[in-house]
Amino acid sequence: MRSLHSPLRACAFVCASLLLFPNIVSAHGYVGDRFFPPTITTDDPFAVDELALPTISYFPSPERETNAGFEFDKEIFPHFAIGVSDTYIAQHPRHEASANGWDNLTLTAKYEVWQSDAHEAIVAVGLETEIGGTGAKQVAESFTTFAPTIYFGKGFGDLPDSLSVLKPLAITGVFGQNLPTKAEEANSLEWGFAVEYSLPYLQQHVKDIGLPAPFKDMIPLVEFSMETGENRDDRGHTTGTINPGVLWETRYFQLGAEALIPVNSESGPHVGFTVQMWIYIDDLFPKAFGHPLFGSR
Repeated sequence: MRSLHSPLRACAFVCASLLLFPNIVSAHGYVGDRFFPPTITTDDPFAVDELALPTISYFPSPERETNAGFEFDKEIFPHFAIGVSDTYIAQHPRHEASANGWDNLTLTAKYEVWQSDAHEAIVAVGLETEIGGTGAKQVAESFTTFAPTIYFGKGFGDLPDSLSVLKPLAITGVFGQNLPTKAEEANSLEWGFAVEYSLPYLQQHVKDIGLPAPFKDMIPLVEFSMETGENRDDRGHTTGTINPGVLWETRYFQLGAEALIPVNSESGPHVGFTVQMWIYIDDLFPKAFGHPLFGSR
């Protein structure tokens, strides 16, 4: 089993080393007037500096599983970022031995290929790689999985004024093709999307209706996180969760909480939950983050 602190030490080392690269700061997660918040269970389409620490999830059955993870992404070239993430898993099945340890390390590369400020739209492509054998044998797979991925985001601020009540709506989504290196394992399509209603956008760009704090800084949302098997015994089987929740925005961090509702019996019999903090490192440390290491936006 790997040390509990090894991925966190690696992440801390990367963060510290990046302090040597001061530059001009640029905002994260914006297309035109639209701020797309980082979501919890589906990835956003932005190749920017991000830090999620921690993300904690709990599933009451069948194994009473608690997960605690992190994600760190850094923009290397304009619109191109690489990231690292990992999750510590603690499983406590009833009447069985517990299994604890880090999952496999996941590396990501993401590139924003197109965006339209006028239409609050963005498309990105990427590759997610779960490196087999880097996690604890009790909870992690021994093989590597590659996932070429498409990400998108669309805000509805370009709707006509007659539909102004819908302008705060936005949607982000992801489609990833999982390709395990072990021949016996099934390929699968990992897909999902998030539907958001931004109260900050309503207040600032549609109509100030006088919402008090903290409601004026909240973004209610529903995420759909799914996986569909494509071959072997899993062909055509879809599992996943529907996750209603809310995000609360401040200048320096975002707090989020969602319920995890299984979509069918194969996904689990009971509702879980997840909570997460995103730290806006570009606002906290503007000389080090919020810009690519090489070049500028």
